[in-house]
Amino acid sequence: MADNTDYDLIVIGGGPAGYAGAIRAGQLGKKVVCVEMERLGGTCLNWGCIPTKALLKSAELYQKLQKAETFGLTASAVAFDYAKIIGRSRTVAGQMSKGIEFLFRKNKVEHVVGRAQVSAPGVVSIIDGDKAGTVLRGKSILLATGCRMRRIPGLEYDGTRVMTSREALACTTQPKSLVIVGAGAIGVEFAYFYNALGTKVTLVEMLPQILPHEDEEVVRVLSRSFEKQGIALHVGTRCENFRVGAAGVTVDLVAGEQRTTVEAEALLSAIGVEPNLDGLLGSGVSLALDRGYIKVGADYQTSLPGVYAAGDIIGPPWLAHVATYEAVNAVEGLCGHAAPKRVREFPGCTYSQPQVASIGLTEKAAREEGFEIKVGKFPFMASGKAVAAAESEGFVKVITEAATGEILGAHIIGADATELIAEYGLAMATGASAQQIHHTIHAHPTLSEAIMEAAAAAGGAAIHI
Repeated sequence: MADNTDYDLIVIGGGPAGYAGAIRAGQLGKKVVCVEMERLGGTCLNWGCIPTKALLKSAELYQKLQKAETFGLTASAVAFDYAKIIGRSRTVAGQMSKGIEFLFRKNKVEHVVGRAQVSAPGVVSIIDGDKAGTVLRGKSILLATGCRMRRIPGLEYDGTRVMTSREALACTTQPKSLVIVGAGAIGVEFAYFYNALGTKVTLVEMLPQILPHEDEEVVRVLSRSFEKQGIALHVGTRCENFRVGAAGVTVDLVAGEQRTTVEAEALLSAIGVEPNLDGLLGSGVSLALDRGYIKVGADYQTSLPGVYAAGDIIGPPWLAHVATYEAVNAVEGLCGHAAPKRVREFPGCTYSQPQVASIGLTEKAAREEGFEIKVGKFPFMASGKAVAAAESEGFVKVITEAATGEILGAHIIGADATELIAEYGLAMATGASAQQIHHTIHAHPTLSEAIMEAAAAAGGAAIHI
């Protein structure tokens, strides 16, 4: 690649925002280059969403095989190979990354492996990698470098005793006991995974509930389920005085005036993320920030004309599907294809068993915002399909505006919740009311009937409860 090459768009970062933005620009006939210092796909594909789902599927299947008698089956001597479980997750991640490489070739997106830096408006320098010293020039720049896992100050992350999710995904030795600090989606998913395979798990959250942003009723069901599965939960609890030794980790748990000590072979920190800004801007280049994240306008343009940003680097909710949406809209806007849209409602998913999925307002938030609401709820124990599949734990809950039936939020805990939530997302995006979902015929028997029945329940018309 020669210096002084002109592009329509230079994308920095090859995660869900970066690669999606690059591909969309390529589809629109633009000359595009994407610079990524690691494998295409970013954290989500390589060290997050995708490999963790492979792990969780192994855990789920292992649990089901242990309960084979429920289905009239016999499965004796059920066992697992932990290293092979980890190995499969890495294979899945690699396969998906190669898929992104194919899509780049298909859409004529150039790919540069290296670290990029914005050295001036419209100018990007490659500062590390085989192409170090190369200067790229483009009409527009899209920043999509994402976030990295936040680390607990003072701890050395060795990948064995102390880990983030990234190190856990590469570690082929299963700890016999584990303390997980932070009970958002990442912490909850790893708690389920390790516990399902026999690790003694302690899950600690400083806020009053696990999955702090989810509906309180949903979290109560998940908490009971986790405790029944054998996971020790500590909410409203701080972790202090970390001691790491050759044999394990010791942590003080502080809840109000109560202090207890927990010992475990390893510690996994899941305390959130921070933006990847290090080295992104050259000397003399600055961007306006908002609480440490890049500030953008309605069109995703930063304070520097011609430089746009999308995905985790512009702030929460730090979800791959939101990042993709933002990047595609940013690119369509800067290419003059369509007016860019900002994210409003979006689904949030946690892939433990039971699964948790939601969109829009919780019941508490809707009331606090002053809405007159009706709540429809349908338990999976009343679903023929769920009972037949031995998946009757949980419920579907929908919050509607009382006068109009407008859907303000929806919350699901139970089997395939992360798939089912899409119907409520479509309804909210198109303005469909709960009554319209109610009057849409759903196939029987299906889990999706619970979506219909919950919508019907909001109007007092559910049949099966």
